[in-house]
Amino acid sequence: MTPTDFAALLSEFLAEYLPGQRNVSALTVKSYRDVFTLLLQYCEQVHGLPPEKLSLSRIDAGVILGFLDYLEKERHSCVSTRNQRLAAIHSFFQFAQSRLPERLLQFQRIMAVPFKRTVRPVAVYLSSNAVRSVLSRPDPATARGRRNRALLSLMYDTGARVQELIDLRVEDLRLAHPAHVRITGKGRKARLVPLLPATAALVKEYIEEAALNEPGQTSHPLFFNSRRDKLSRSGVRHIVIKYSAHPDGQDTSWPQTITPHTFRHSKAMHLLQAGNPLPVIQAILGHSDIKSTGIYAHADLEMKRAALERTPSHTPAAPAHSWLANKGLLNWLKSL
Repeated sequence: MTPTDFAALLSEFLAEYLPGQRNVSALTVKSYRDVFTLLLQYCEQVHGLPPEKLSLSRIDAGVILGFLDYLEKERHSCVSTRNQRLAAIHSFFQFAQSRLPERLLQFQRIMAVPFKRTVRPVAVYLSSNAVRSVLSRPDPATARGRRNRALLSLMYDTGARVQELIDLRVEDLRLAHPAHVRITGKGRKARLVPLLPATAALVKEYIEEAALNEPGQTSHPLFFNSRRDKLSRSGVRHIVIKYSAHPDGQDTSWPQTITPHTFRHSKAMHLLQAGNPLPVIQAILGHSDIKSTGIYAHADLEMKRAALERTPSHTPAAPAHSWLANKGLLNWLKSL
């Protein structure tokens, strides 16, 4: 069976263009793959077009709008998920323009399908005392507890994403002075993040105990399970949940749900509260756009209040007298 033009172009997009030219991670390729799997299923179920017969001529802006509507109404996707799916579709048809310029108008109409406006959630973070409490909970008397203490401390200290954390290998760390870690983030962009002495000491102790400092271990995953395979995202999430429950559950400032990303938000907020400028925080977190870092400046109500209090007020003082002190409102108005 001869593949359709859509099948051929999609294969090139996923297998060659994204990893080869865009240099995206395998996780991003899988995310894009899932979007087009859903689109193929939609076209077959709703339009009666099986994947082996689906050509580019059958995909227009109307089909994409129908697909997005299907995601929201049938699959109950939230607006942000709907927008993420649309971003992947836009990326594919932007790529398709250079391959099939004769279909430029069709592709540009698809790329003109707009994103839906959504309210950006406020970053949820832990206070400094809460972070200190969580990091003190792993049992230092057990090997598992020492590993988890090193993991949680490194995750908070660096503000690493969970995927960045589990992708770390022994060779990515330098524990001699000045201690730092090389983190590979989105788009396979690497950044160097300094380690505080206490965290470097915990990680060094863990590496020595796990025999990761022996010859031939430099490419071994830094954090691994009982089979010595690198930890999964769900494994890290389990560790975070295990140690992050509030002891009495009555502290309203303690977030109801704590995830690995909460540690990243917490580090960013604490850096901001310590007076660090946004570009420095951006470099530590690995944000490609400083707008992403700016969400933390919007999240801290106390910082906003303190900033306003430090700013001179130009509001005129209330008059010492009041019309209530006069015999009547009319007399008070005449006195103005």
